[in-house]
Amino acid sequence: MSTELRRLRNYIDGEFRDAADGRTTDVVNPATGEAYATAPLSGQADVDAAMEAAARAFPGWRDTTPAERQKALLKIADAFEERAEELIAAEVENTGKPIGLTRSEEIPPMVDQIRFFAGAARMLEGRSAGEYMEGLTSIVRREPVGVCAQVAPWNYPMMMAVWKFAPAIAAGNTVVLKPSDTTPASTVLIAEIIGAILPKGVFNVITGDRDTGRLMVEHPTPAMASITGSVRAGMSVAESASKDLKRVHLELGGKAPVVVFDDTDIAKAVEDISVAGFFNAGQDCTAATRVLVQEGIHDEFVQALAKAAADTKTGQPDDEDVLFGPLNNPNQLKQVSGFIERLPAHAKVEAGGHQVGEKGYFYAPTVVSGLKQDDEIIQKEVFGPVITVQSFSDEEQAVEWANGVEYALASSVWTKDHGRAMRMSKKLDFGCVWINTHIPLVAEMPHGGFKKSGYGKDLSGYGFDDYTRIKHVMTSLDA
Repeated sequence: MSTELRRLRNYIDGEFRDAADGRTTDVVNPATGEAYATAPLSGQADVDAAMEAAARAFPGWRDTTPAERQKALLKIADAFEERAEELIAAEVENTGKPIGLTRSEEIPPMVDQIRFFAGAARMLEGRSAGEYMEGLTSIVRREPVGVCAQVAPWNYPMMMAVWKFAPAIAAGNTVVLKPSDTTPASTVLIAEIIGAILPKGVFNVITGDRDTGRLMVEHPTPAMASITGSVRAGMSVAESASKDLKRVHLELGGKAPVVVFDDTDIAKAVEDISVAGFFNAGQDCTAATRVLVQEGIHDEFVQALAKAAADTKTGQPDDEDVLFGPLNNPNQLKQVSGFIERLPAHAKVEAGGHQVGEKGYFYAPTVVSGLKQDDEIIQKEVFGPVITVQSFSDEEQAVEWANGVEYALASSVWTKDHGRAMRMSKKLDFGCVWINTHIPLVAEMPHGGFKKSGYGKDLSGYGFDDYTRIKHVMTSLDA
């Protein structure tokens, strides 16, 4: 007996629509491996319609006052709180995440982040107006960039949608947002919530695959393309956007080093690092997945970390004892499994290293030791519940190995020595350095990396600034 699939639709110019040519894709719940909905596979006509709607809406939204934009975003934040259980249900179907953790760890920061950008709308800053040349007064204006083409990833579909639309709309831009093809449900619900608050055309959502995203970036209308995704996807976006000099905002992969010195409280470090490595099945660009431990405590640390992994549970969303749910899709399960299957002979799987269950895409919390700096699993992003461990001798080697990857998003240092912590924070070539903690984020502080982790910042005033352009106005005092 077949179950009818729920029908998701694009949201363009204030109304829900199917794809112009009627094409759809199935949307699968990764906790069951079964389809639960269909979503439009948007093509050129749909992208054109969304961009035209955003372009029509831009002049009016651009000319609203910061106070009006703030008021709208505060209404959106309130609506997210009021409809939190609906958002949680959609996100759990999207991702298979634990219900309780989605409620406690995602809804509150999302609401807080929207409210932060509501405040940022009224805090535009620039150089003081003044006479920098005799007889002439200079003024700096900050203006919205225009229509923004935005692509969100599948690891945090709801929260990454917020990171995209909130600063863009706060700054006076209009948006065309595409969620990942595997996780469109919560973004479509967000469109329904926002659509009741914002003028039509200000916020548009189209679903589809990587070709849909490519059409968005290549479209002549957007002034800016913003993507959170893989390095490969980011490089493709940057190349495409260069053809008409679009502004580009990229938050890409990570391979966060977690540098543990021998004066660290091992029990506390293991507890915190295991959570930061396995949370969300390790599907986080900042996850604590690459641990470097000073040789004096290496063996004790590995033993404790392996036990923590063995005690960590993955399972269905309604199980209150699980830390994380499934990997997002069968391709991701294949990728994670492949890293373990290709491990070199000198590596040792201390815990996990296998799929869990026959239904869904679950993978066991995994710890791998005995690794060398040039091993594939050290150099490449696994994006799964896998923590690697290396042994280092001194601070110099720790810095060399920590920086010795192509990513540069996040890192952490674990030590009781304040001077060492400060030296490491200076030498580590990453956009974020945590000290004796790993993974906390706050709306007021920037999130973004260097090297192949991309450029531009999410969150904070810096993230808000990325969605504005600067104009110099000079006027003669004699006119």
